[in-house]
Order: sequence, then C-alpha cells, then structure tokens
Amino acid sequence: MNLGNQHKHVPAGASQHSTAGPYSPVLEIDAKKIVVISGQVAIDDDGNVQGSTIEEQTRYTIQNCERQLATGGCSLEDVFKVNVFMINLDEWDRFNAVYEEMIPPPRPVRTTVGTRLLAGFQIEIEMWAVKRT
Repeated sequence: MNLGNQHKHVPAGASQHSTAGPYSPVLEIDAKKIVVISGQVAIDDDGNVQGSTIEEQTRYTIQNCERQLATGGCSLEDVFKVNVFMINLDEWDRFNAVYEEMIPPPRPVRTTVGTRLLAGFQIEIEMWAVKRT
C-alpha cells in the first residue's frame, strides 16, 4: 500500500495480529538520505515540562518531533521507524489514540518500551525518517 510517499510502503503480504496498535508491521524504504532525531519529550524552549496527562504529553512530544524533523527537511509522513519510551504502559490505549490521530499512514514500524524517564516526563519519542529527494 502506497499512500503518497514513494520512499516508504508496506510490502504486499505484510500482516499483523488483530490486536496490534497503529503501526506498520513492515516497511520497505527507498533511502538515499536518512534523518534521525534524538528522543523528544514534552518540553518547551525554556525547559518547562508541558502537559500533565499522557495525551497532552504525547501531543506536545510529537509536535517537538515534527519541528526537529522539519529542520532536516522531513515531515511526519517521512518517518519509517519510531521508538517510544513510556513510564506507564497501562496508558497504552490513551497514547495510541493520540499517536493514531497525528501520525499519517502508512504508519512507521514502532517499538514501545516501559521504562523510567527524567522527572516530569511520561513519554519520550525517537524517530527515523527518509528524506525525499
């Protein structure tokens, strides 16, 4: 399935279990240039934590990712790999609702891990993107 980005697509025959989240099981990437951003959190330019719920922090974090990607000439549409670090995996469904709303298909492959984060942060997100030529 190719939805407008010829540099990434889900290969024919790829499938995943019925309870899988909003992510692709496999992506085929035509990568001439890759842009990788370090882990982003819900923090503003002055160093203040933004948001108190998982939904607020996820939204702000993805917006921070979007800003960083733009500096490398990419958008959320160009992302093919996402690593997510959450302090509370019980908030998985709430996180996924925001993620699914903000991340366009075909959605990146994704790994989510429960872990400790710096004080005040509920989520950290790292993204890998392919730069369109």
